Amino acid sequence: MGPWRCLLLLPLLAPALRAQQQQFMEYVERRITLLEERISQWHDQSSRYSTELRDFKNQVLGMLEAAEKEREAMRAEAESAAVRVDRLEREVDYLETQNPAPPCVEVDETLMDKQVATAKQRKNEKYTKLTDCSDTIASVRAMKILKRFGSASGLWTKDAAGSSEKIYVFDGTANDTVYVFPRMREFTLFSATRKAARVKLPYPWVGTGHLVYDGHLYYIRQQGPSFQVIKFNLANKTVVDSSVFPAEEQIPVFGLNPSTYIEVSADEEGLWAVYATKEDEKNMCLAKLDPGSLDIEQMWDTPCPRENAEGAFVVCGALHVVYNTRLPSRARVQCVFDVSGTLAPEDASLVYFPKRYGSHASLKYSPRERQIYAWDDGYQIIYRMEMKKKLEV
Repeated sequence: MGPWRCLLLLPLLAPALRAQQQQFMEYVERRITLLEERISQWHDQSSRYSTELRDFKNQVLGMLEAAEKEREAMRAEAESAAVRVDRLEREVDYLETQNPAPPCVEVDETLMDKQVATAKQRKNEKYTKLTDCSDTIASVRAMKILKRFGSASGLWTKDAAGSSEKIYVFDGTANDTVYVFPRMREFTLFSATRKAARVKLPYPWVGTGHLVYDGHLYYIRQQGPSFQVIKFNLANKTVVDSSVFPAEEQIPVFGLNPSTYIEVSADEEGLWAVYATKEDEKNMCLAKLDPGSLDIEQMWDTPCPRENAEGAFVVCGALHVVYNTRLPSRARVQCVFDVSGTLAPEDASLVYFPKRYGSHASLKYSPRERQIYAWDDGYQIIYRMEMKKKLEV
């Protein structure tokens, strides 16, 4: 086709091209309009969602504030209920432990002088054993830490003579309420005292030298400059007997436990009392107690010093004194005094206790279980002892 023919066709093709261009522009405009509509819808939806989210946030904040107010109200009600429960428990304990007024203990100076004179006559005499017990402690076989309960000082124990499984807990060095757990399991598993019965004593105790023996509690009461041993029946909650301890000018028996003036201990032979006086303030004294009448049957001056002593117990008629340091470290039995004379001091095993938390506040030997219930900085510990014959040590 020649050039002249193309020129003739241009006027015919121009309208078609303009029509196609117009259609393309209309198509582009429609697409842009559609995109603008979608962008506008997205803005509207975003604004609506933001408004809804803000409303939901305000609603949640309102609900949280209402929940916090309800929680505070419930906590206030729970605290009020706890106060009422504690008050009710105290009232129930008061009714359960209400006893007739115990008789006033009047110090019979003549009787006391007679007891002191009798005890001094038998002072430092050789002891005639009541049993055939010839064992002594060789070492600590095992240690078991049960829990942490109460204050830094106190004592816990079982009945040293009976078969009861009850656990008796004395919290502190000056109190008048003893916690009694029915078994070891209840004492171990529950941290609160609601699982324990409470025994209200007629007089507050002093120190950590008390003992449960054959259904009775023997505890120490301070009355002015003198000290009394109170015998308390745990079954009927009454004072059976009391006696002024026949020792003059008593001082703390353990250098590291200044609140304990008399340590009542039990072994296979019966009851003992460890004490100290200004007459010989460097060393301890030992006395054999009659569990029935609380009379002093015999007394001994021991070579065991008070300095750095933290506790003591008696095993088969031999006093074992446990020592530590002012900055608590590893406790050890460093002095043994055998009243029967069958165990020489140089033959005694100097038992070491495992390193623990602090210093022992009390050590209660159980002759029927051959183990020691210890209170160490608020922790309750059981030491199982390895025993040997005295002649084999």
